[in-house]
Amino acid sequence: MTATFFANARLIDPVALTDSLGTILIEDGVIKAVYDDATAPPKSANVVDCGGMCLAPGIIDIGVKVSEPGERHKESFRSAGRAAAAGGVTTIVTRPDTTPAIDTPETLEFVERRAQQDAPVHVLPMAALTKGREGREMTEIGFLQDAGAVAFTDCDRVVANTKVFSRALTYARSLDALVIGHVQEPGLSEGAAVTSGKFASLRGLPGVNPMAERMGLDRDISLLEMTGARYHVDQITTARALPALERAKRNGLKITAGVGVHHLTLNELDVADYRTFFKLKPPLRSEEDRVAVVQAVAEGLIDIICSMHTPQDEESKRLPFEEAASGAVGLETLLPAALRLYHAEMIGLPQLFRAMALNPARLLGLAAGRLQAEAPADLILFDPDAPFQLDRTELLSKSKNTPFDGARMQGRVLGTWVSGQRIWEKT
Repeated sequence: MTATFFANARLIDPVALTDSLGTILIEDGVIKAVYDDATAPPKSANVVDCGGMCLAPGIIDIGVKVSEPGERHKESFRSAGRAAAAGGVTTIVTRPDTTPAIDTPETLEFVERRAQQDAPVHVLPMAALTKGREGREMTEIGFLQDAGAVAFTDCDRVVANTKVFSRALTYARSLDALVIGHVQEPGLSEGAAVTSGKFASLRGLPGVNPMAERMGLDRDISLLEMTGARYHVDQITTARALPALERAKRNGLKITAGVGVHHLTLNELDVADYRTFFKLKPPLRSEEDRVAVVQAVAEGLIDIICSMHTPQDEESKRLPFEEAASGAVGLETLLPAALRLYHAEMIGLPQLFRAMALNPARLLGLAAGRLQAEAPADLILFDPDAPFQLDRTELLSKSKNTPFDGARMQGRVLGTWVSGQRIWEKT
C-alpha cells in the first residue's frame, strides 16, 4: 500500500495535550511516524498538503442510533456512515434501542453484517442489558459479548428493578463487560418534556427537577460499590450530579461519564416557542447547568463528549411539544458544535479531542484516538475557523431533526481517513 505523508499540518494531540505544527506518515492502515514540521516526505509517499489546517484523531462517537432493524426510513447504516464520514467521525458505537431491540446474538450479527457492507466507518455495536429493554430479565451477556457487543445498555430506559440491575452488574463484572446507564429517577422523569422551573411554568409544559439525575446517579453509584462493575453514565447534564460523580471517582469506583454535545452548547431557553427540534432526553438544562458541565469536561471530570445521534422522522417531530419524539441527529454537527466551546475559549482543541477521541478509545480498549506510531490511521483534517450557516436539508442523515438548523457555525471537515483510506473529501 502506498504511504501517505501529511505535510504542513497543525497536529492536535490529545495524549500530550499539544497543538503544534508537524507531519505524519501513514502506511498499511497505521501511523508509521510523527515528525516535526521540518521533515521532508519519503520519495514514494503520496503527499497531502494540509495547508496549516488541523489534523486530529478521528472522532469515536458513543451512543449513535442507527435505525436498523425496524425503522430504516429514519436512518440506515449507509446514510449514518456517510454522515459520520462527513462529520469527522471514524468510529460509531451504535445503540441497541432499535425495533426489535438488539438483545440476541442473531440480531447483533445481522447488525454487524449490515454495517460491514454499508458503512465506510468502523461500527461497534452495543447490546441491550435486559431482554426487550424491559428491565425484567437480563440478556445473555456472555454470548452477546462473544458475538461482538462492546457494551451493554438499555439506553434511555432505566432499569427500575434494583435487584435485576444489581444482578446484571454482577454478571457483567465477572466478564469485565462495560455497562452504560441513563441516570434519571424514572418516576420523577415520566412524562416530562422540559426541565422544571420558571420557563416550564410559563410555557405550561410538564417538567422534571434536575434532582432526578442526581437521584438516579446516587442509586447507581451505590450499586457499583456493591458489585464492582465497570460503568459509564451516558449523559451527565446537571451541576447537582457533579459532586456525586467526583466522589465516586475519588473513591476508586470504575465509573466514567459522558455528555451530549447539545447539552454543552444549548440551554432550556432555546426551546423558545415550543420548537420540537430542541426536545431532547434528558431535556435541555439551565445556563448555569450548561456552564458547570462544560467546566467538568474541561477539568476531565466528565470524560466523553458524544453526539447522542437520534434520528426522528418529520411526522414524529411535527407534533405538540409534549407529544413530539425526543432526540436530535448529531453526526455531522458534533464537531462544529463542540468547536463553539473552543471559540468561546472554554475548552482547548487537545482537550476536546481527548473527550471525543482518546477517552472513548480508552473506555472501549481501542488503539485509536491517538497521533502516535502504530495507532490506526483514523484521521480527520479540518478547518476550525471556517464559517457556515447550517441548512438541515443538506445533511446526509435520512432524518433532518437538528436543533442547529439555520445556525451560524464554525468548523468544516476537509478530509476523513479510516485505516489509511480517504473516505471523505470536502468538495
